[in-house]
Amino acid sequence: MYHFSAIIYDEIMKKIEDIRLENARLLIDKCGSITFLSDKIDRSTTQLSRLMGKNPTKIIGRRLSRHIEHSLRLEDGWMDQDRNASVVSEQNNNTLQKIVIHELTYPLITKNQAVNWSETHTDLSHFKHFSCPVPCGKKTFLLEVDGISMESQFKAGYLIWVDPEREAINKSYVVAFLKNKNEATFKQIIIEDGLKMLRAMNRDWPEQYIQIDENCEIIGTVVFCGWSL
Repeated sequence: MYHFSAIIYDEIMKKIEDIRLENARLLIDKCGSITFLSDKIDRSTTQLSRLMGKNPTKIIGRRLSRHIEHSLRLEDGWMDQDRNASVVSEQNNNTLQKIVIHELTYPLITKNQAVNWSETHTDLSHFKHFSCPVPCGKKTFLLEVDGISMESQFKAGYLIWVDPEREAINKSYVVAFLKNKNEATFKQIIIEDGLKMLRAMNRDWPEQYIQIDENCEIIGTVVFCGWSL
């Protein structure tokens, strides 16, 4: 009887370990990278690689499972639930969708939407979302580069991650709202001798410099650039 119970216990533990590993890899997939997940749960990428990598050398224990759930605001026990089992409710799947999409990735919006983004309270589920390979604020959004004013550094179709909470310093790339034109623009900020200007990187652009004054409001600082998919 004792040996029988021990075998059953061992099988249960193995199953829990497998489930936790599957769920951890699901989170990595949703986040876009193990590095991004490690930043969100305040653990090193090396540690997570040993636990969740291609050939893990350690198991994901109960304490770390609860920490992951708490860090990502998932319900208690989420890591221990088999996503492939019929007992997993639609509500649990919706919880994952909400947390991963809205907390771990960022929406691709338009320039017009960017103007009042900090004041916008809208349903984000209809936006296309992307994770960010570098640390950024919760209000971060993406824009697709259009036009040729920032060539050759930034070509049309590139995606830029814009963080409204990141301070813009000299030579930062920023998105600004030009009030007199009622439009948002993507440029480089130049700060020299007390003057602030927006600069187009394309030397053939007719309006290469725009002075930053009361007609210009910095919306956010670009923290990363990539290619659209």
